[in-house]
Amino acid sequence: PFCLLMQDKDESSESLCKGIPVVSLSIGDTADFVMSRTHDEEPQTVQLYSGDALVFGGPSRLIYHGVPKVYPGTAPLQLLEATGMRTGRINLTFRQL
Repeated sequence: PFCLLMQDKDESSESLCKGIPVVSLSIGDTADFVMSRTHDEEPQTVQLYSGDALVFGGPSRLIYHGVPKVYPGTAPLQLLEATGMRTGRINLTFRQL
């Protein structure tokens, strides 16, 4: 269940020192992406649509983030028809270790 997804924090001392960003690509259903700078801060919510990319670079590498909700059946019909993908969300995260 998405409601149980905890916010996490991407940090690798080596990649942080080098300033290497993390890139995240959303494919499929729309999702709520929540983020905050601290555990105590009220999180901000942004909707991610199919094809959206997030880049976590510099200080944003340290944000707490999570995906508490996915909206079933919101993936672009053209994507589903062209790929045979079932409804749902795929997140591709790219990082250098």
